[in-house]
Amino acid sequence: MQQRARRHHPEKVVPSEQFAKPLCVTPPPPVRQFSPTVMADPNRARAILLTEGIWQNGTTIHYWFFREGHWSVPENQAEKVREAFAEWKAVGIGLEFEEVSQRSEAEVRIGYSLKKPHESKSAVGRTGVLDAAARFPNVPTTQYGWDLTQDESGTAAHELGHVLGLMHEHQSPFAGIRWHEQAVYDYFAGPPNNWDRETIVSNVLMKLDRRQVQGSKWDPDSIMEYAFPPGLIAEPRQYERGLRPPGTLSDTDKQWALYWYPPRQAPITAQPFQSAAFDLTGGQQVDFEIKPAESRKYTLETKGSTDAVLVLFEDVNGAPRYLSGDDDSGEERNASITYKLLQGRSYIARLRLVYPGPTGKTSFMYY
Repeated sequence: MQQRARRHHPEKVVPSEQFAKPLCVTPPPPVRQFSPTVMADPNRARAILLTEGIWQNGTTIHYWFFREGHWSVPENQAEKVREAFAEWKAVGIGLEFEEVSQRSEAEVRIGYSLKKPHESKSAVGRTGVLDAAARFPNVPTTQYGWDLTQDESGTAAHELGHVLGLMHEHQSPFAGIRWHEQAVYDYFAGPPNNWDRETIVSNVLMKLDRRQVQGSKWDPDSIMEYAFPPGLIAEPRQYERGLRPPGTLSDTDKQWALYWYPPRQAPITAQPFQSAAFDLTGGQQVDFEIKPAESRKYTLETKGSTDAVLVLFEDVNGAPRYLSGDDDSGEERNASITYKLLQGRSYIARLRLVYPGPTGKTSFMYY
């Protein structure tokens, strides 16, 4: 099989104009290392890796555009990004997206530059975005490096897919792609990408850890898929002549988004000192409304041999504002938050189950 593939391997890839476009340069996040206790249960490790980049459903993700300096975003480019946010929201997901005027209020900070570094990329998922925003406050968490008004490959929506937690589709371990590796190196080392060898490996050739991937199929039409010219893909053979995704959200993209971010349900009214128990599967979430009868410090916590993420918001004029959160994933404890709640105000606690443990039962209480 290898000899036949080599006979089809061209000496040099000369892509047509439709492929000669720069591509996103966002390598997959590193695979988290677990304790021996977690590693003893492969299903637990996989569940944690699958969910660690997922936002709590119902979250309002605030975004901000650089308006001056190197990363200043022209208004026509900002409008294309707004349209991409609307495209994801139109799927029916339970997240909200809100543009804010102050950088300090934004989780997602968007920049644009046609100068070096001339590239489009984004931090991946909840953990990646929040970490980047905290560590590099003067640098975009999401960056665009070419004219989005002339772009037909869906770059604006692609980078926001990274924000939501999606990674590059061709790096799925289930894709079954076999590369003409030297042709891949030669092509991406040249214009318009001009990538070094490490960037080519981390963005094209490297496969994701199987525990990071939901499902078992490759979607060549995904908004997260690159376009590849003829001569790079050896198998599946139908893509030897190139792969050009449509540049729109595919059905699989939409299914993924709705799985992790389903339409929001009305929260359950929580009562102090009353435990509420649930049978949940990995990724499922339940929301609680809390209206404290007095102003004081309260403790909110989960119970059960599960891994879970617990996040507390205040309802401010109908919009949730983040107050605190705790993630006990991979640790032998329960998620817990202690915070002063004020009488007359309304709060929302969101519990997302990461791994159900041996029973699948978890409970929530505040006191």
